[in-house]
Amino acid sequence: MPKIDIAKAPRGKGCGYPAPYDEPCREREWIELGVSAGLTQFGVRLVTLPAGAWSSQRHWHMLEDEFVYMLSGEAVLVTDGREDVMHPGDCAGFKAGDRNGHCLQNRSNAPVTFLVTGSRDDKDWGEYSDVDMMFHPGRYSGTAKRNSRKNGDPI
Repeated sequence: MPKIDIAKAPRGKGCGYPAPYDEPCREREWIELGVSAGLTQFGVRLVTLPAGAWSSQRHWHMLEDEFVYMLSGEAVLVTDGREDVMHPGDCAGFKAGDRNGHCLQNRSNAPVTFLVTGSRDDKDWGEYSDVDMMFHPGRYSGTAKRNSRKNGDPI
């Protein structure tokens, strides 16, 4: 596989959360580096959070490990009962099945960039720690039903 042409890599902005849960993540942007390389066993995204944006609602994965590596800026890693300031070169990992939800929040006035990697298990599901919402299997095959309440009811 040749060098990835980042300018041609798939990009996205925002999130798939229903309102009002989408509010803090609407300005999040990412570039799909793993997809650009043809990777299928794990994903790699280059994420940019403008001032005030969050990476996600605080969440955990049942079947996927996840890892973040800070490249620029300053973000706050929010987990159960803890907040850690993250700077370039800092990293954090989240083991599959650990129900300690996590997210990065840009509370600064400058953009933040980081790499996030994770396994791409289509059977993965998880929950959002601070809101009554969960995600379902099928995210990678495109067969996942929309986010729902934790009891399965539609939002």
